Amino acid sequence: MSSSLPSLLILIPAYNEEGRITPVLRDYAAYFQEHMPGRFSIVVVLNGCVDNTLAVVNQVAREFPQISAINFPGRIGKGGALIEGLKLFPLADRIGFVDADGATPPRAFHDLVTHCDRFDCAIGSRWIDGARVHQVQSGMRRLVSRGGNAIVQTLFWMGIEDTQCGAKVMRRAAVERIHPRLQITDMAFDINLLYSLKREGFTIAEVPTEWTDKLGSTLTRGLIRACLSALLSVARLRLVYSPFYRWLQPLRPVETWVYAQLSSPAPLPAPAEPPPRRPKP
Repeated sequence: MSSSLPSLLILIPAYNEEGRITPVLRDYAAYFQEHMPGRFSIVVVLNGCVDNTLAVVNQVAREFPQISAINFPGRIGKGGALIEGLKLFPLADRIGFVDADGATPPRAFHDLVTHCDRFDCAIGSRWIDGARVHQVQSGMRRLVSRGGNAIVQTLFWMGIEDTQCGAKVMRRAAVERIHPRLQITDMAFDINLLYSLKREGFTIAEVPTEWTDKLGSTLTRGLIRACLSALLSVARLRLVYSPFYRWLQPLRPVETWVYAQLSSPAPLPAPAEPPPRRPKP
């Protein structure tokens, strides 16, 4: 196998996924064994699991040596799990992540990988022409999704139709550059990631994806609290990049208390000053 072929690291954040992660891991490992010409690995990042997810992942890893797990016993949130997993960026040329519920099939994720030959980041989108959504979201989830996107567009002007689809792939240089700016640990992590990429001048391709809504996810069960936490995180992220953030530092204990009431891990501390933008070539 030629070492010049791009390598791939797939991160899968997982919280109590013992009942459905096995087929997802097998499908992804089998697919990329057949279709990925370069080296690939799959790392499941467990976030405060209290079920048997770790043993299930280790069992599948006996079939596919490309699979491994990192276990964080405490709740660090999906975003926190991805922040930790993205620290592994030196291991691969392309680094991506996908949800543990199998909503995005391997072939759709592979499409994002190929787009990274021309772009710094490729993200799956359910809301642009060409997307195939096999099971339509409930009215409430769709309202939350589109309403949240409207808020994000108003605050950040990124021009991205679907910031929250759980499938994204980036080049290693992009992850290395923005990783110090990743601090949001809840479902607003994706906004933190994409806005950091935009600020640094990296190119983002929004790619129509194939997607199936999975009922019974932890997000579905705790939708209201998750949305309140994400809304708070979006407002916080906007303040981080404003002249007013340094004045709010004394309120950090209050912020931590509010997140605790929402059963959500608080964001990581932000640097005192926003980072300078990357000089344009």
